[in-house]
Amino acid sequence: MAVKTFSEEYTSPISPSRIFKASIVDSHNLIPKLMPQAIKSIEIQGNGGAGSIKQINFAEGSHFGSLKYHIDELNEETYTYKYTLIEGGALTDKLEKITYEVKFEPTPEGGSISKVTSKYYTKDDFTLNDDEIKAGKEKVLGMYKVVEAYLLQNLDAYV
Repeated sequence: MAVKTFSEEYTSPISPSRIFKASIVDSHNLIPKLMPQAIKSIEIQGNGGAGSIKQINFAEGSHFGSLKYHIDELNEETYTYKYTLIEGGALTDKLEKITYEVKFEPTPEGGSISKVTSKYYTKDDFTLNDDEIKAGKEKVLGMYKVVEAYLLQNLDAYV
């Protein structure tokens, strides 16, 4: 088994607490409302915290029907979110698992820096396709930007 790690950072004018609440804690309510053309629903098994399972059901015509991930950590004080993809999405018979760590840190201007690390655990001698990984990251960034735009237009939301 090999592990390939990717790390990226995104800057936002939204504070860590607001972007964390909207894009992570309340994503199951907000994202399907903001992006019904892409996300049909998000279901949670458990209380939404560590140990819960989150299932994202994509709209018809999507490349994937759904995906499930296990929430490993959700810390509303440090704005840290760790989860493991366990079913669907980019998970194929060539990947054992994919883990993600997201951390929002404050900027001096009152915004945030989102630090995202993803680790792909491959089976045997499988080599990842960097273009597919890049396309997946762009979709996630697109969703993040939709939430950011919503928060910029609704200054009293998730305060």
